[in-house]
Amino acid sequence: MKEIDIFDFDKTIVPFDSGSVFWIYCLIHNPWIVICVPYLLVMMIPFFLGIKDLTYVKKHVYCYVPLINLEKSVKKFWDKHEKDVFEWFRKENRERPAVVISASADFLLEDICSRLGVEKLICSKHDSKTGAIIGLNCKDEEKVRRYHEEVSGCKVINVSSDSIKSDRAIFSLGENCFHIQKDGERKPFKYSEMYK
Repeated sequence: MKEIDIFDFDKTIVPFDSGSVFWIYCLIHNPWIVICVPYLLVMMIPFFLGIKDLTYVKKHVYCYVPLINLEKSVKKFWDKHEKDVFEWFRKENRERPAVVISASADFLLEDICSRLGVEKLICSKHDSKTGAIIGLNCKDEEKVRRYHEEVSGCKVINVSSDSIKSDRAIFSLGENCFHIQKDGERKPFKYSEMYK
């Protein structure tokens, strides 16, 4: 049976939330997308009121995508930030094939995961023309559902994530669990003790 390791992406492989940092990058290099800000603020109200979930937010949060050269922006973004990837995740430092499971947008992660030699990327699917999410946000239990749908016949050795709360579901898949700290330190913990 093939052995693999599972990793979250944001604040796990890199020390930041890629979607938020990409927005700032795009705003600096494409200042006209500031016209999207009022729309985004209005669209966020139902989320902050607890009426709508993150999947709803992701139908709107990338509304600026049609206003930029997405492929070029993503490439230049990772040209700048590839150096921020934690050293332990570099391909030469990994023991087993890597499966990255993230709530971030596919159009944002495909380039960097290809550069890093990631064997399988599972993430939220978005329309690269409109920015709107397609299907469900790849978070919580959806990560496990997508894992079973897209990867089969593998033994999960290690699971690494920055979020003890959100990634309980994927932590349950592995033999060993690692909580990633802000500085990239990997702190091991026992699933049975963390989630009593």
